[in-house]
Amino acid sequence: MISGNNILKGKHIVLGISGGIAAYKSAYLLRELIKRGAEVQVVITPNGKEFITPATLAALSGKPVVSEFFAANTGEWHSHVDLGLWADLMIIAPATASTIGKMANGIADNMLITTYLSAKEQVMVAPAMDLDMWAHPSTQRNVETLRRDGVIIVEPQSGFLASGLTGKGRMAEPHTIAEEAEAYFNNREERKDMHGMRVLISAGPTYESIDPVRFIGNWSSGKMGFAIADACAARGAQVTLVAGPVDGSLKLDSRVKRIDVRTAREMLAAMENEFRSCDIAVLAAAVADYAPETISDCKIKREKSGDILLKLVKNPDIAATLGACKGGRKLVGFALETDNEIVNAKDKIRRKNLDMIVLNSLKDPGAGMMTDTNKITIILADGREIPFPLKNKKEVAGDIADAIVTLI
Repeated sequence: MISGNNILKGKHIVLGISGGIAAYKSAYLLRELIKRGAEVQVVITPNGKEFITPATLAALSGKPVVSEFFAANTGEWHSHVDLGLWADLMIIAPATASTIGKMANGIADNMLITTYLSAKEQVMVAPAMDLDMWAHPSTQRNVETLRRDGVIIVEPQSGFLASGLTGKGRMAEPHTIAEEAEAYFNNREERKDMHGMRVLISAGPTYESIDPVRFIGNWSSGKMGFAIADACAARGAQVTLVAGPVDGSLKLDSRVKRIDVRTAREMLAAMENEFRSCDIAVLAAAVADYAPETISDCKIKREKSGDILLKLVKNPDIAATLGACKGGRKLVGFALETDNEIVNAKDKIRRKNLDMIVLNSLKDPGAGMMTDTNKITIILADGREIPFPLKNKKEVAGDIADAIVTLI
């Protein structure tokens, strides 16, 4: 059945095809997605071409099929990064045990996996393999890893194992996968519980100069703050993000207003200015607590200076400053701790007049800075503690957004 509600109309979908017998079904899936209004770019593995020809897929999609890093005829470079940014959704169907294993472990040895690793939006996987392979513990471990990374698994169909017992392994039918894609976009569009809310977010580190080429900073990547900004914008909020110096590869929802700063004082000025017109501020940035008292106009030469004594002075406390003048606004802080985590976080709520704090600990593997995952506990001003397991930062951002809605 073809949907008549145009949920996929105008959506950009990358359809990844790996080398399994179910690859022939991908042609039917491609046709389903296009009939429902999607624009589809096919990326196929070299093994996938053994089961279905790129010519067939190109005829259906109206686009040349991407398989290698360089086009065979022209030598043109196929950018997996551009594909990852273009896609509103990536569907990998069929996803073989080999492809799932490579995805789970970051083995980027073909165009499909590199595109997956560059994808900024949701990824959906439709496994297809021998039923015993699907049931194998190593496959299940890899599937669970993908689930933790936020990948949607379209469950395979049932069949019979070699032992005679019923098991799963056959790829879901094309119409089922297309309906899952529609359900994803439908749910995303319907979640507008932050419509009209004005949200201010800080993200990333601050850099405090020592001389023209050196600075004091920290390891914050900005990924958590950027993910929160995207999550709030997707749910209808009017979002402003004040970002410290982060990697240029971090991308934002186009609806987010971005203000770039470098130092703690610049961040404070931007936050104070924007705070006047917001409903809630989320302080996810890792602001440097100290800065050099003086900054050298010239690069300090090691051979001339020998040992140097660097005197540090306190930077302004952005959370405390905003907390002192918040009025009816809500204020969410972050706490990265190494010991006495709950006690220190609750003390920070009190001292800085916060309504909620997001706590993570460097004791938890996969949590904190420079990771794609985080393990948080949300603590409210009334003392309630809401712990969460380790998740992809996109999922964590959704949990934080859920908690923000309860504050307003």
